[in-house]
Amino acid sequence: MPATQTPPVLQLTGISKRFNGIHALNGVNITIRAGECMALIGENGAGKSTLVKTLTGIYRPDAGTLSLDGKPVCFASPQEAMAAGITAVHQETVMFDELSVAENIYVGRQPVRAGRIDWAQIEREAEALFARLEVALPVKARVKDLSVAQRHFVEIARALAQDARVVIMDEPTAALSQREIRELYRIIDQLKAAGTAVIFISHKFDEIFEVADCYTVLRDGQFVAEGRLADITEQELVALMVGRAVHQAYPKAEAEIGEPLLVVQNLSHPTEFDDVSFTLRRGEILGFYGLVGAGRSEVMQALFGLTPGVSGCVTLDGRPVMARSPSEAIGLGIAYVPEDRQHHGAHLTMPIQHNITLPILSRIGFFLRGRGKQEATIARHFAEQLELKASHLTQHVAELSGGNQQKVVLGKWLATDPKVIILDEPTKGIDIGSKAAVHRFISQLVARGLSVILVSSELPEVLGMADRIVVMHHGRVQREFLRLDATPEAVVAAASGLTMEAA
Repeated sequence: MPATQTPPVLQLTGISKRFNGIHALNGVNITIRAGECMALIGENGAGKSTLVKTLTGIYRPDAGTLSLDGKPVCFASPQEAMAAGITAVHQETVMFDELSVAENIYVGRQPVRAGRIDWAQIEREAEALFARLEVALPVKARVKDLSVAQRHFVEIARALAQDARVVIMDEPTAALSQREIRELYRIIDQLKAAGTAVIFISHKFDEIFEVADCYTVLRDGQFVAEGRLADITEQELVALMVGRAVHQAYPKAEAEIGEPLLVVQNLSHPTEFDDVSFTLRRGEILGFYGLVGAGRSEVMQALFGLTPGVSGCVTLDGRPVMARSPSEAIGLGIAYVPEDRQHHGAHLTMPIQHNITLPILSRIGFFLRGRGKQEATIARHFAEQLELKASHLTQHVAELSGGNQQKVVLGKWLATDPKVIILDEPTKGIDIGSKAAVHRFISQLVARGLSVILVSSELPEVLGMADRIVVMHHGRVQREFLRLDATPEAVVAAASGLTMEAA
């Protein structure tokens, strides 16, 4: 019977999931069949991770139905999903490093004989699993001593030990060599031949077309399309991923762009990025786009002095600089608004006004006596500029919405009066109204002559706000686009390592 005619092993009907009023998934319908590898495709923020967490019992959907073998199921925990035969192999494997390979495969399910764990049986069964996978791996070795690829093989063996019906592989090749990738492909073929359904998530189109039979595309949390990979081209997939009109949704105020301000040449790090070069001009918004693992945030952290071991040349206002610490970067006129505002951007248990003035305490005085009025004046100025919604400036940041927390972090770094401000995912996870306020404020910043580096996984945001776009792929600059030359298809193609010309 052809694979397309086999009955579904897992079916999603109308699956929805909301966080803080924002739809991460909205009415998603997907069919997964036994013996097939389905590529789950979508740009960053499309809803892929939320879908995986829903399938594996980490999240419970707000609406919709999961059906396994035609029967509705509802997983209250990852253990329930695993017991039903649904398991995931993640890019970052989660195992007990101090335990052996065999112990990790059977942890929580160890066979018992005469009241004691039967270690000999565990090791025999683990060896049989690796023999079935045709992988040579010592079952007594500690997991902490394994390579990334070997850890993936342990997770696959664990899935086989539990008679997995569906195996989800989430960016499994990100840290693998070419030889290890080919080995993984062979194992996927084995799983399919045994009737296991595989969901394969990757931003690499060459991998998708190599290993998958069919595809499902998500965009903005919604189902867009599905079909056989034999019936579609890479460029058509890219169009399905990004198909939006972006310039209407992100109107950009025109600003006068001046001479070069920040020039980065051959910036390199032994493990994170290599030979990165770009120029930022006065009054310019320079967008940085790339898929997971492209190295965008790592480059920005290096410019802010957070990363040791960096080589290359950086000039600011024509003067050679290389910040070795955040305080040094601030002194040079570089500010960095991090992606993780809750852990790295703001002190949630401190008042708004203390957060905003934290980086400039040396300017206004470290002691509370005498600084209160000045601190309140500075905080009020940025709160008004950013349209911050709070009951009072002494309110703790933890009590604010995600969008307003982000505005506090923006105000905090703008208070340093920087020449260059790096915004890393500035609108991630905030509502549409707050996004609009942040975008308006970014336009105001460049109109005043400030230069902005905008790092974003939201392609419409980059296309709608940036004057030029630098696209990274695997730690290197893949391509640079002028605003008028950048199309969604061409930018995503470059981020995926393709050579498609801009339309």
